[in-house]
Amino acid sequence: MSAAGDALHGEGLAIHLDLVGGLAGDMFVAALVDALPALEPPVLAAVEALRPADSARPAFTTHDSAGLRARRFGLATGYRHATRRPAMPPGQDTAHGTSSAAIRARIAAAPLPPATRDHALALLTLLAEAEAGVHGVAPDAVHFHELADWDSLMDLAAAGCIAAELAGARWSASAPPLGNGQVRTAHGLLPVPTPATAALLTGYAWHDDGVGGERVTPTGAAILRHLVPPPRCGGARAAGRLVGVGTGAGTRALPGLPNVTRALVFATSAPLPLDEAETDSVAVLEFDIDDMTGEEIALAAERLRALAGVLDVSLANRSGKKGRPVTEMRLLSAPAAATAVAQACFRETSTLGLRLREERRQILRRSDVRLQLDERAVTVKLAQRPDGETSGKAAHDDTADGASLAARRQRRERAVAAALSGDASPPPPPEER
Repeated sequence: MSAAGDALHGEGLAIHLDLVGGLAGDMFVAALVDALPALEPPVLAAVEALRPADSARPAFTTHDSAGLRARRFGLATGYRHATRRPAMPPGQDTAHGTSSAAIRARIAAAPLPPATRDHALALLTLLAEAEAGVHGVAPDAVHFHELADWDSLMDLAAAGCIAAELAGARWSASAPPLGNGQVRTAHGLLPVPTPATAALLTGYAWHDDGVGGERVTPTGAAILRHLVPPPRCGGARAAGRLVGVGTGAGTRALPGLPNVTRALVFATSAPLPLDEAETDSVAVLEFDIDDMTGEEIALAAERLRALAGVLDVSLANRSGKKGRPVTEMRLLSAPAAATAVAQACFRETSTLGLRLREERRQILRRSDVRLQLDERAVTVKLAQRPDGETSGKAAHDDTADGASLAARRQRRERAVAAALSGDASPPPPPEER
C-alpha cells in the first residue's frame, strides 16, 4: 500500500514499473491505483464518462496472485467481458470490428477532462498506427476487435486519466518479457509478441524469462510507448525516497511467478519555490565527424536543429586520431524524441555511432515579452533568478539591423530595460502595421 495516498500530481515523482508478469492495460491501472489510492476516484469518474448506459460498472478488487496480494481492475459483475459491445453509430460497427474513427469519436464526445481525453486519444492513436502498419492500411481504416468491447475501451480511459493526473512524473520500466507461443485473435493464431505489440515496442530492450504466452498486450505496449521512452526501459531506475508500492494482477496464472505488474513510486525532490530553478530531464546525443565538409556539416546541423523535440545543437572543433580535425556535434532533445533524433543523426551525417544519455537539468522560470521599439517588434526573454531578481535578454535577430556593434548593443539594452519596467508598448496587430 502507498504512503502517498494524497498525491495527485506527478511533479517530483519517479514511477518505475516492474513488469514481473508482463503488462496489460488493466494491470497498469490496478498497480497505479494500488500505489496511489487517491487516483481511484478520478479514474472511476473518467471510466464512468465513457460507460454505456446498459453496461456493468468497473471496480477495483483485491486478488491473490501466486501468494501475493494484488489489486485487479475490471467489471463488477465478472472480471472481463461481462457485458456486450456498446452500441456504435450505424455503419461504424461491422463484422470486422469497430473502426478507430468510431472509437476516437466516442472518446472525443465523452465528458472527460481535456488532459485525460488527450492522453486516451494518444494511446488510441498509437494502437491505430501500429495496427495500420501491420495491415498496410491507413490508421482511420483500422478496425479493432478487442477495443470494441467496453471493458477494453475503459482501460484507455483509465490509463489516460492516470497519465493526466501524474503529469510531470518521470516514468521508467524494467525490460518487458518476450513470452512465446501463439495467441488467438480475430485474425487467427498469431505469434507472441503479436505484430502490433512488436511494432509498438520496436527499439525497446526485451528479456526472455522462459515463461510463455502473451506477456504484453497491445494496450500495455501502447501505455509503455506513451509513458516510458526506450532509454528508460530496462535500465537503472531513478533514486529517491520510496513513497508508494502497488501491485496489479492479470487474469492468467503463470508457471513459477506471479502474473503482476508492480509500480514503485519515488519522491525525487521537494517542490521548488516559485522563485527558484525548476528541474527537468533532457536527452544528450553526441558524436564525432571527421569525413564531412564544412558545408555538409552546416546543412546537417541546420536540419537537425529543425527537428521536433530538438532543443539545441552545438558544434565544437577538436583534434582526433592521427592529428585529423574532428567536429564534435552535441544535441539536446526532449527524452521522448531521443530515438527519432538519433535516427535522424545517422541519416543526416556520416557518423557510425553516437553516445546517448539522459541528464537532469535546472532551468530558471522564463517568459517572453514582445514589445515595440523604434517601430520594430522586439522579443525579450525574462528569467527569474533564485535571489528574486529578474534578468532579460533581447532576441539578437530583432536587433541585428543596427548600424554598428555599439548601436546594436544600445538597442538591446533599451529593449531589456523597457521589458523589465513593464512600461513597454506591445507591437500592433499585423493588419495595423
